[in-house]
Amino acid sequence: VCLLMSRTLDTNYKPSDEEPFMNERQKSYFRSKLTSWKNDILREARGTLESLQEENTNHPDLADRASSETDRSIELRARDRQRKLIGKIDSAIQRLEEGTYGFCEETGEPISLKRLDARPIATLSIEAQERHERREKVYRDE
Repeated sequence: VCLLMSRTLDTNYKPSDEEPFMNERQKSYFRSKLTSWKNDILREARGTLESLQEENTNHPDLADRASSETDRSIELRARDRQRKLIGKIDSAIQRLEEGTYGFCEETGEPISLKRLDARPIATLSIEAQERHERREKVYRDE
């Protein structure tokens, strides 16, 4: 009963600024969130792979074949983005293990819990991310 209770409580748990930053409960929360996200992506990827294997690519009509190949290309690009996302998720889990998760790579300051909840793979605080994007824009515009 106790184990069941703690699981129920954990599903309702939201990290708060009122508690110590990156305490065990917060680490557990983000580890669970990251693992669940990764599992969802892997499940979707398996589904895509199965549907691509089942799809009959022998379309006699040229327009149907072109449409099918376009759909397939878009799906494969989306899967490639998700493959890269899995790498970022794994990296975030590794930072959790190392004790560096939740801290800005640029400033070393804690990243806000709201940002981490919305983007659990974030490595920069909002301020550092904005500076990074402004620098990128300057280089792009030159």
